[in-house]
Amino acid sequence: MVAFGKKLKELQIQEWQGYYIDYKILKKKVKRYTQQNEVVVQDRDYVLRDFSQMLDEQIEKVVLFLLIRQGQLASRLSALADHYDESLSDEPRHESIMELRESYRDVGRDLLRLLFFVEMNAIGLRKILKKFDKRFGYRFTDYYVKTRANHPYSQLRQVFKHVVKHYKHKKEKTITCVCTGVSAVVGSITRNLADLQDNNRRYVSIYDYPTLHISDPIIESIKEAESRLMNSTDFLHYLGKHAFIMQDELPSPSSKEHHVMNERYHFMSLILNLVNTFLYMVNTYIIVPTADDYSMSLGAAATVCGVVIGSMAVAQVFSSVYFSAWSNKSYIRPLIFSSIVLLMGNTMYALAYDLNSIYVLLVGRLFCGLGSARAVNRRYISDCVPLKLRMKASAGFVSASALGMACGPALACLFQTQFKIFGLTFNQDTLPGWFMAFAWFVYLLWLSVSFREPPLHKQEIIGKHESSDTVVETGLAEPLLLGLEKIQQDEDEKQKCDESSEGSRKPVTSIMSAYRLLTPSVKVQLIIYFMLKYAMEILLAESSVITEYYFIWSTSKVCMFLACLGLTVLPVSIFVGSYICNVFEERQVLVASEIMVCLGIVLSFQVFVPYSAPQYIFSALLTFVSAEVLEGVNLSLLSRVMSSRLSRGTYNGGLLSTEAGTLARVVADGTITLAGYWGMNKLLNITLVPSLVICVSTIVATFFTYNSLY
Repeated sequence: MVAFGKKLKELQIQEWQGYYIDYKILKKKVKRYTQQNEVVVQDRDYVLRDFSQMLDEQIEKVVLFLLIRQGQLASRLSALADHYDESLSDEPRHESIMELRESYRDVGRDLLRLLFFVEMNAIGLRKILKKFDKRFGYRFTDYYVKTRANHPYSQLRQVFKHVVKHYKHKKEKTITCVCTGVSAVVGSITRNLADLQDNNRRYVSIYDYPTLHISDPIIESIKEAESRLMNSTDFLHYLGKHAFIMQDELPSPSSKEHHVMNERYHFMSLILNLVNTFLYMVNTYIIVPTADDYSMSLGAAATVCGVVIGSMAVAQVFSSVYFSAWSNKSYIRPLIFSSIVLLMGNTMYALAYDLNSIYVLLVGRLFCGLGSARAVNRRYISDCVPLKLRMKASAGFVSASALGMACGPALACLFQTQFKIFGLTFNQDTLPGWFMAFAWFVYLLWLSVSFREPPLHKQEIIGKHESSDTVVETGLAEPLLLGLEKIQQDEDEKQKCDESSEGSRKPVTSIMSAYRLLTPSVKVQLIIYFMLKYAMEILLAESSVITEYYFIWSTSKVCMFLACLGLTVLPVSIFVGSYICNVFEERQVLVASEIMVCLGIVLSFQVFVPYSAPQYIFSALLTFVSAEVLEGVNLSLLSRVMSSRLSRGTYNGGLLSTEAGTLARVVADGTITLAGYWGMNKLLNITLVPSLVICVSTIVATFFTYNSLY
């Protein structure tokens, strides 16, 4: 609890305490509604109006204070501009220029404090809405956001950081004060600091030279804070969201915490984690183009490829749990175990051909799934990479996965040969296994030599997680939201409250405990994740069977087709992250992506006309690309609506999303094998029907929870 109190003292702005959202009063109000549950049920409309009015008053207090502070900053900048113009009449001295620079930086520092003030209140508001939803269902957030967010005089739009994007929508006529005021102040500070950067080049203008780099830490900090407030994104941020590595919602000012994190960080160890991610994805998809041929060569049906591919996912359902728990104590030991198991699994996969045993083949793939260390890879980035590098590391994690997905089929294309050495057969079916076994052997040697086990610093890590999570979960609790005269009076009461709620801040200890924390909006996001992984697995896993049956494609053509699909991930992420997500809200992109996935599935069906390769390629590309876009925004929204208790521990949000995606792959691969019993001519349509039903269901569910995605 000491770490928590210290964290609050570092974050609060003492002189602005009376202007924060009073989270304590709001929380008491929610508690009172809970105690009068029968009355709430009988007069629900009264509760909605009463709590809404209270929120309106709190938001108005914040917004009016925000406008006052923006006016004060504007006045200071105007005075500095007059002083700057006067200094231009004479030959400016170095001392006067330095003084002006420092004055502009002072305004920038105060602007940073104001941005942090808005961000903390936005988080507090979001947390009280989540608390209300947790007690009474999602109807309140749906009602409140629907009636306030899109109203032309809404003050809610000036506090919620991502709602300020509305000014870019064609139907919106007004520009919010947050966006206008902040942008004007940022522009003034940036322009004047650019002029003062080099007095001999005052003719340089930031408008004539938009790529001009202003090397001032204040400007960089302001831009970073402004991006968080406006929820703007770029390629790295969008790509990093796919990793679903939970970030602290508030920046940590603790130098000690940064020092501890820097001690744990080791560049080569991070590279080894990313290489592990890359190799595992290569291992997953390198057998997809040839799994049907391999099954047939062992006396099984071609559609048994679904079981061969899916057996890896079956084992991953269990490996994700024990690797997540193991990473609490060590990183190198689970990585070594993973490499050994994958080496054994790929060797068994390759030997199955000469042993003529489909069972050895399946056991080999099960071993590969048991070696899935993606939970360790995620955990290392979350716990050992400094905050300033974490988003880049997360983007690297996703890029490594995408490249592995593309390289797997591409490598399989190179193995179109056949020969024997010492009685062992090397052909297009077995070479993927032999190649991956060798790759994991080399990786194991590299890992043993170069990986550095980070010091755990268990108490400091736990303290860090508990303090940061408590700040988020309790909405920037009471000391930030009370007047100075009340703090001493409420100290004993807060101590009792903290003791009673300490258990609610601890990580969950079981899957069922985690499930009980899932609100309807979180459940819908997890179902969406299940849907997109199901649709992608159906597309990829049955590609070799479908293309051979309808188009008589060779293995090389299937490999190139799958490799091209994988290569679309990075270009699409650049476009969506740099443009689409900065023009539209994430929930709008979410719905549009779901509809596009649904359209891609519909276009994939074989109807009355003969099935053609262009139809298959176009529908597959549409489905795959839309699912990739959907994954990014889905995980971003999931991290926002998910309880912060699920951001740490063994049973965390990353594990839940991984289990949902892995289960989807298992079900999809099982569907392919079962559909094979109805014949190859019906395989395509039978496997697409569940995808379509699940996709339509998720679209309907999304609209029911649309206004709670804040």
